[in-house]
Amino acid sequence: MASFKDIINSDKPVLIDFFASWCGPCKMLAPVIQEIKNEQVEETRVLKIDIDKNQELSHKLNVKGLPELMIYKKGKLLWRESGVQTKHSINSQIESAKKV
Repeated sequence: MASFKDIINSDKPVLIDFFASWCGPCKMLAPVIQEIKNEQVEETRVLKIDIDKNQELSHKLNVKGLPELMIYKKGKLLWRESGVQTKHSINSQIESAKKV
């Protein structure tokens, strides 16, 4: 299995959704993330990370609010935002990341 570092070093954008099963806003965002994953399967990797099952990584990345979204490309954090985001907003960040 690839490490987190290997995954974020990808040449294509990696959208990461830090969530928790008990988080209401995370449940609201889940269908949006799934739509993006389905629509961008070739251009963007989408990863959902449960903070309760990945506490060490969540702590290392200083995840404070949920849901927390991040976009990495070639190992660099290009965008980070906490709270529910619109599909349009997330897609525009992904499009910007593709140009980097």
